Formats: sequence, C-alpha cells, structure tokens
Amino acid sequence: MVAITLILLVAAIHIWIVVLEMVLWTAPAGRRVFATTEVFASQTKVLAANQGLYNGFLVAALIWALVAGVSGPGWQMAVYGLSCVIVAGLYGAATVSRRVLFVQALPAALALAALLAGI
Repeated sequence: MVAITLILLVAAIHIWIVVLEMVLWTAPAGRRVFATTEVFASQTKVLAANQGLYNGFLVAALIWALVAGVSGPGWQMAVYGLSCVIVAGLYGAATVSRRVLFVQALPAALALAALLAGI
C-alpha cells in the first residue's frame, strides 16, 4: 500500500529529526543541518531537545497508526499524526526555512492524500 510506505517514510524522517534535535544538536552534524553556531547550539540545547521530544510524539502517533492498521482502527490516528506533521511543517516553513515545507510537510501531505485515496 502506498500510504503505508509514505507513512513509514514520514516516521523515518521524524526519527532522524528526533536524533538531530535531542542527540546531535551541538554536534557538527546537527549544527550543519540547522545552520547554527557552536555557541547558539550550546545555548539552545534544552529547547532543541524539547522540540525533538514533540517530534517523537509525532513518530509515536504514526507508528501507533501502522500497528493498529491504517485501513482499520489506526486510520484516525494516521490522519491525526499526518495532519499534525503537515501543520508543523507549514509553520516551520513560514518561520524557519522554506526547506521544512519539502522535508516535512510535503511527504506528510502525500501520505495523507494516499491514505484518503485508499491506496
């Protein structure tokens, strides 16, 4: 099913974001992805970890939906999780970087469209 594959992709993207924000925020890889300085990353480490935790909740919703079955009881959780990712992606694109639109919102929108189309 296309929707399942896309939901897995969105979950994988957000697992990576969780790792970046909670573990690698002050490391060179995290600073490179988010274009931050060592000083800024150090000063905002706790805030980034908090963001990472919220991204983890999005992953949990998507995994829960997949385990429950997106063509059955997990359908509503999938719609909820993907909708949250889309809103977060749109907000991030408007406030942080347009790149967030393509990394977060677009894959989630495609997954939601596939889910709603039943494919």
